[in-house]
Amino acid sequence: MYEQIASNKRKSFVLVLFFLAFIFVLAWVFEQLTGMGEGGLVLAVAIACGISLISYYASDKVVLAISHARPVAKEDFPYLYNVVEGLAIAAGIPAPRCYMIDDTAPNAFATGRNPQNSVICVTTGLIEKMNRAELEGVVAHEMSHIKNYDIRLMTLTVIMIGVVALLSDWIMRSFWWGGRRRGGRDKSGAGAIFLIVGLVLAALSPIIAQLIRLAISRKREFLADASGAMLTRYPPGLASALRKISADTEPLEAANKATAHLYIVNPLIDLKGAVNKLFSTHPPIEERIAALEKM
Repeated sequence: MYEQIASNKRKSFVLVLFFLAFIFVLAWVFEQLTGMGEGGLVLAVAIACGISLISYYASDKVVLAISHARPVAKEDFPYLYNVVEGLAIAAGIPAPRCYMIDDTAPNAFATGRNPQNSVICVTTGLIEKMNRAELEGVVAHEMSHIKNYDIRLMTLTVIMIGVVALLSDWIMRSFWWGGRRRGGRDKSGAGAIFLIVGLVLAALSPIIAQLIRLAISRKREFLADASGAMLTRYPPGLASALRKISADTEPLEAANKATAHLYIVNPLIDLKGAVNKLFSTHPPIEERIAALEKM
């Protein structure tokens, strides 16, 4: 468990550093093509931060509304509250609020910008179909997302994607506007090559940014699995829950493309193949179970 946690934290850190380096390369290309200097990067960061921070502070309310989730009282589901409160003590964070989706498909997600403003939402199907050890494994996984500030990290990656998208769009537009570097010495062969490279980078950068974000998301899922196993001290519980959830054929009607990445198991169709894995927010269930079994 310790090895899995340390490894996934390192890999997440490296991916974020790579993402930042990629943004600065793109900003340098933008400056060379348009002559706007650092102003372009500052403007892109300001716009992306503004949009993302608004979403960040309202994300829990929006996600819960979209998912048709309702708050549940301790008197109604003492079994669920007992699990949540016990694991919150183990994690050393305030007990998250509990919400429920009336759906027979088993699944769960966590949301909230920090441990003090967090929510764990489960479906009625999860309560009905999981035994105690499996429910603890699922709740511990979601509790780990909260404790590890994964929602804050993913908000940061969304901001970085916004910066990349804006810079990419502005680079593409610079080919129509013209810039100070487009004339004079840039009429040489080297200048033409740089323009071509800039055009290709601008076209591919949004895709590259999304791939990095998805890679970070997959590492955080592995990290939440390992951290969850650390909280319960019983990896087979979460492994069994993942098997049950992934094998369940009932569709989760409340899920959609905007919220699917939040759930412990992607409720939408999970396509196979190496290419599809690159565009998935979750690692393959088989790999997650194998990692848990090694613990």
